[in-house]
Amino acid sequence: MIPVQGLSGKRVAVLGLGRSGLSAARALDAGGAMPVCWDDNPEARDRAEAEGFDCLDLRKQGAFDDIARLIVSPGIPHLYPAPNPVVAAALSAGVPVDNDIGLFFQSFATQSWDNFDTAPRVIAVTGSNGKSTTCALIHHIMEAAHRPSQLAGNIGRGVLDIDPPHDGEVIVLELSSYQTDLARNLTPDVAVFTNLTPDHLDRHAGMGGYFAAKRRLFAEGGPDRAIIGVDEAEGQYLAGQLSEGASDDRVIRVSAETKLGGPGWCVYARKGYLSEFRKGRQVASIDLRDIAGLPGAHNHQNACAAYAAARSVGIAPKVIEAAFRTFGGLPHRSQTIAEADGVRYVNDSKATNVDSAAKALAAFSDIRWICGGLQKEGGLGALNAATASVKKAYVIGREAAQFAMQLEVDAQVCTSMAEAVAAAMDEAEAGDVVLLAPAAASFDQYDSFERRGEDFVAEVTKRL
Repeated sequence: MIPVQGLSGKRVAVLGLGRSGLSAARALDAGGAMPVCWDDNPEARDRAEAEGFDCLDLRKQGAFDDIARLIVSPGIPHLYPAPNPVVAAALSAGVPVDNDIGLFFQSFATQSWDNFDTAPRVIAVTGSNGKSTTCALIHHIMEAAHRPSQLAGNIGRGVLDIDPPHDGEVIVLELSSYQTDLARNLTPDVAVFTNLTPDHLDRHAGMGGYFAAKRRLFAEGGPDRAIIGVDEAEGQYLAGQLSEGASDDRVIRVSAETKLGGPGWCVYARKGYLSEFRKGRQVASIDLRDIAGLPGAHNHQNACAAYAAARSVGIAPKVIEAAFRTFGGLPHRSQTIAEADGVRYVNDSKATNVDSAAKALAAFSDIRWICGGLQKEGGLGALNAATASVKKAYVIGREAAQFAMQLEVDAQVCTSMAEAVAAAMDEAEAGDVVLLAPAAASFDQYDSFERRGEDFVAEVTKRL
């Protein structure tokens, strides 16, 4: 645990008692603060009280008298589309609003570091897509390099739940726009921006607000090194704002679409090869094409970002390449679960929208594609442009027939995962890839994309 510093003896309100809220309450208590908790859900309040925390209805008049700060969980809106009434009351009372990320950066460094040979460092990753894979890959590289490392944030443990860092340790954080938007302290040593595509627009009042939330990690934090994906205009703009000029190597530009150059520091992937350039010269190259845990251009972008982050903390290219080759990927994200009789089985249940499914389809050839579910707005028109490698689709979901009618490939209505997997496996030939990339949410049949992916794995496993 990271005990919260700077609030000892003060009453601090905690709104939302899920994982991050309870973690914040524990860390506040460990640092000598007096947490006062609230959640609209009585069961959540019961859990907090069972741990000995006081619960106070923060909606009542005068609730913020003598409160030093309000800590808000990520799922609770603080500004758009409208502030939660408790947040509004805190702001009206002049009480600062923060979250667990702000508390972490406020409290991470301690006097014990004076005895360290190498100060611990924080690598924080944000962006729309690829954050989890990029973070997991950085953490895997650190372990392969025998550097102590912990993984936290939206992946792994809560930021305040991690152990106090060791000498030279690297903390890898996955941060969402909800987290970067509100944190009062953001001071990573290395900050990574993967990419930007529309998401959470209601919470940020549009694309500009969404980008602004991501940008805070760099503008507010002032990292020693900024790694910026420049395949979108926003990334190019951010890199330009942070850099003092073309040769400023505090900014590392990353691309999975464009050959980069110039006198600065850049990492890019083209035709399956990752290249690192610095001061106009190539200093390293890695062939990514046969690395099973990183298939497709979207994973090559993740590899470039992770490579740049690892290089920023002194890891050698050969060590990074060796780590790439032992990276198994994350569950439900382009995860190879089996290979048998020349057929590869890939679980990408996290591909819950058209864009992510299109990237999954672009990563493979000779695909037997399991898709369908609770369709999102916008239709499947953009997805059809990515189906050139699809031999046949096997459609699941309660509205499988309507989903199948929108596809421009041979499609079989299966409805259930069991039927889809059985049909795909019966028809698969050596060289084929049986790919679950639903292009839809899971909630018509499953309570999460993870449960859907687990069902796919179970059905494949029992037939092999």
